Amino acid sequence: MIDSWVNSAEVLGSDLPLALSGTGNRRAVLMRALREAVRSGRLAPGTRLPPYRSLAVDLGLARNTVADAYAELVAEGWLTARQGSGTRVAERAAPVTPVHRQRTPPRSARPVHDLVQGKPDPSVFPRTAWLASARRALTEAPHDAFGPGDPRGRPELRRALAGYLARVRGVRTAPERLVLCSGAAHGLRLLADVLGGPWAVEAYGLPFHRELLSGRGVGTRPLPVDEHGARVDGLRGTDRAVLLTAAHQFPTGGPLHPERRAAVVDWARTSGGVVVEDDYDGEFRYDRQPVGAVQGLDPEHVVLLGSVSKSLSPALRIGWLVLPERLVEDVVSAKGEREQWSSATDQLTLADFVESGSYDRQVRRMRQRHRRRRDQLVAALAERAPSVRVSGIAAGLHAVLELPPGTEHSVVRAAAWQGLAVEGLSGYLHPAAGPGPDGLVVGYSTPAEHAYPAALDALCRALPPE
Repeated sequence: MIDSWVNSAEVLGSDLPLALSGTGNRRAVLMRALREAVRSGRLAPGTRLPPYRSLAVDLGLARNTVADAYAELVAEGWLTARQGSGTRVAERAAPVTPVHRQRTPPRSARPVHDLVQGKPDPSVFPRTAWLASARRALTEAPHDAFGPGDPRGRPELRRALAGYLARVRGVRTAPERLVLCSGAAHGLRLLADVLGGPWAVEAYGLPFHRELLSGRGVGTRPLPVDEHGARVDGLRGTDRAVLLTAAHQFPTGGPLHPERRAAVVDWARTSGGVVVEDDYDGEFRYDRQPVGAVQGLDPEHVVLLGSVSKSLSPALRIGWLVLPERLVEDVVSAKGEREQWSSATDQLTLADFVESGSYDRQVRRMRQRHRRRRDQLVAALAERAPSVRVSGIAAGLHAVLELPPGTEHSVVRAAAWQGLAVEGLSGYLHPAAGPGPDGLVVGYSTPAEHAYPAALDALCRALPPE
């Protein structure tokens, strides 16, 4: 119990202000202010309030107004009143915890422009075409689609994806060897559980993927990366798997050289290891036709991992694993009968979306949009920062800008001062890898059309002078 009362000056002071404002009569306004003071923790349980006569004088209110407000709050349970003890804030089983409201940061501290990689512009989701597919899918859905479901995923979508991946990515598979998952991260977890470790990974990659594998007890070691992709000659016979972004190395941007593609397949055949091919943006190549998947070289030793996160939306939570026959049952078992699955209705909708040709049209639309964005980025750099080079192939949703040695951190800070969210290349480097070059990873897919020129302008202002 807090013995010292809170006098009216303290209640009205800077520490515990009573905001007597708003609509209603004076009693209602006072009650609302006292409730808020208790609710926020500014008046703690057990705190003794000033006599109603004193508070009435300080607030310029009638005594009866304050007395009635006290009485009603006692009846509601907010306050207690005892003869000789005065009026206090009611004790509660759990004391009221003060609410620390998050202060709005200064405008200069909040990013105005977003050039962080990996986030497609949500405004370009094909709502009309998706809705049409959803209506057809629900109308034609068999009754079992609304039952417990198959851990492999809906057969309609597995058939549609098998055909699409064969046609577009050169994948060799059958629907029975596809297992649907709720995104690429879920697929990686399943493979980590089935394959165990250790894994070799590219020296540059998503930290989230490395952390995910580590969380499953799978250690990783880095393979050096150059303009031809990962140096697969560093693979060992003890590696259980190697994780590659063969079509477009993430984030540095080079494709895996044909000789290295052949070499990694030979390694898998000889060692019994598995190549895990993360095909995160394989459809988005702008200077030529996309390179086919490594999986097509040897379907029995390569797993293809894909999702719709870049082509449609990460909110759909639909991904897939194209598996060697020997791994299908193990992966299904690891997924479990009640594993987290993507929605059956979303799977049916995506199956129709693919079969109707809407998916192809959306990919073409996004390919044109991303190519135009990348061209704008290259043109802006050529005009305003000609010493900064864009590395890698013309593909994907991001580009890496090569920076002068020792400037990466200062450029990222300068970008923040310009209200620009962008990431340095060093943040993607494996902790066990040696130091790498300075660079900036620029995602050009997120800003809306009207905002993109201003984002490029902010980026160019942040880059080092010649």
